[in-house]
Amino acid sequence: MQFRLLSGFIIFIGSYLPLALILAVQDIPVSWWSNSFCNFSNIEDCLFNPFSNPRLSIAFILVTCISVVVSNVSLKKIAFPFEGEVKSSKTIPNDIINYVFPYVVSFMGISYDTPEKLLGFSVFLIWMFAITYKSGQIIMNPLLLMFGWKLYEAKIQINNQGRDVRVLRKGVLTPGNYKFQSIQDFYISKDC
Repeated sequence: MQFRLLSGFIIFIGSYLPLALILAVQDIPVSWWSNSFCNFSNIEDCLFNPFSNPRLSIAFILVTCISVVVSNVSLKKIAFPFEGEVKSSKTIPNDIINYVFPYVVSFMGISYDTPEKLLGFSVFLIWMFAITYKSGQIIMNPLLLMFGWKLYEAKIQINNQGRDVRVLRKGVLTPGNYKFQSIQDFYISKDC
């Protein structure tokens, strides 16, 4: 099974929720932080919008939040047509280098006030998506770790054939029987 382009993009964009939050915080002027807390008796004087560029800040946060939710719901709805046995497994570190670069870049002058840098950063993200999608690495999403998903290197047996594979599983993968789905170069597992 191969991720569809849209599904892969949603999973990819969802992984950038922390970046959206970083850029949003950087979009709040220092002067806003020194304002007094809102007095609800005089609601007209309250400042509810702290952002210098509210459309971009809020849009990026909403898009990434929705992508995270859709990714998690999609992973729960995957069909698992194969039954197999895990002989042994060990956790492997999640390759987060592809996701580190944009976070570092966010502290090096990217802001919603500079549209030319933001456009360049968008091209960079599209390029990163193309590379991770074509290489079959979309599923190596560090945000999945926050939701309890772990990546394993496992020896499994499906249809009496032994295989050394990478398995994505929510929770611990111990020896035993599981259901599997193959997506790109990975297997996703759940209990039988």
